[in-house]
Amino acid sequence: MEVLVNNKLYAVQQGTTIAALLQFIQLSSQKGIAVAVNSQVIPRSDWEQQLLAAADNVTIIRATQGG
Repeated sequence: MEVLVNNKLYAVQQGTTIAALLQFIQLSSQKGIAVAVNSQVIPRSDWEQQLLAAADNVTIIRATQGG
């Protein structure tokens, strides 16, 4: 199945969780990120259980420091 992640199409297997997706795109060890699926923010505590569906639109936001 395919999901859209920050406007880039990824092919993932059925049953892929948010945590598995982040590992696949090498962001699992990143701190300061937030994930929304279809414009709904998903709490970090749900990433291991939240399954993705075909055509989901995933937005990953990274916090940055500035000043």
